[in-house]
Amino acid sequence: MSVSPTSVSPALAAQVDPNASAAENTLLKPRFYRSDYAAMNRLDIQPLRREWQQLLDEFRADGNRNHFERDEAFEAERQRLPPELYQEFIDFLISSVTAEFSGCFLYAEIKRNVDNPDLKELMGFMARDESRHASFINKSLKDYGLGVDLGALTRRKKATYFSPKAIYYATYLSEKIGYARYISIYRQLQRHPEKRFHPIFRWFERWCNDEFRHGEAFALIMRLNPHLLRGGNRLWIRFFLLAVFATMYVRDHMRPELHQAFGFEPTEYDMQVLHITSEITKQVFPFTLDLEHPKFRAGLDRLARLAAAAEAAKRRGGLVGRVKCAALWAVVGAQFLRMYLLPTVPNTPPQDVRLAPAW
Repeated sequence: MSVSPTSVSPALAAQVDPNASAAENTLLKPRFYRSDYAAMNRLDIQPLRREWQQLLDEFRADGNRNHFERDEAFEAERQRLPPELYQEFIDFLISSVTAEFSGCFLYAEIKRNVDNPDLKELMGFMARDESRHASFINKSLKDYGLGVDLGALTRRKKATYFSPKAIYYATYLSEKIGYARYISIYRQLQRHPEKRFHPIFRWFERWCNDEFRHGEAFALIMRLNPHLLRGGNRLWIRFFLLAVFATMYVRDHMRPELHQAFGFEPTEYDMQVLHITSEITKQVFPFTLDLEHPKFRAGLDRLARLAAAAEAAKRRGGLVGRVKCAALWAVVGAQFLRMYLLPTVPNTPPQDVRLAPAW
């Protein structure tokens, strides 16, 4: 049965402000970023010119040019959702459209602020892809009478400054983990089509190939700057690996109904995604996190419990709620530090940096 803006829950729909949610800057929400564009402008791609040109040829071919169009079956496949699943699915869509549009914002800003023709062309292609993704998700939000004003979002959402190397680490990981998340959902719903409660998931296979290709661009950029992969920068790599992995784990454990609808238990799904992402990162990083270390798994679970308690305290409000929320986030920070100090697994990246989306 199809879903109209009022057929799920008018009370719930009225409670959701997608623009306010998208504009928030919190530890668990996607952010907008700015950087040192002059430093980025100095990128020299000559050492990997062949691989760079191959990648740009893939972007120019634009295999997904006509992919993000809703077909005739789209409307008929939308299902009536129970209130709990509706809430979590809407949260998923808002978070996803914000993440995709934040990528579009970042890549468009880099393109606008650099003169380097190789980087300028690449960023134009990636901004194009992310714009398509954000628009496609937003149409599904609008089916529920919601939707994010993407133009206003660029004015409302505060941009965070990241150094170029932080942009490279964080964006590489975000694109690759995005691939792993989408392909895991797509494969699950291939095996169990009866669990596909919304048609948007049919687009995920080719969609996540865009994410994979974007990650390939940053893998090349990091290999063109080998100092980013050694010395003290190893500490930054470890930080971003743990931050991206832990953020996903915590956020997903706040959406149990969504994962149950897919036929996943959240921990099972997240560990599958983390293993895929960790395997992919061997293309460029000198080590991986030890996902099987018992203190790593236990630490993720504790982070999820603490973050859920902090969010509950925040919703409670008042002085007591604010104090409790701050205290809990301090404990989250201490737990993160303990996990940061766990041993890693050494890795020697292959000579050929390029990978194919084979999962």
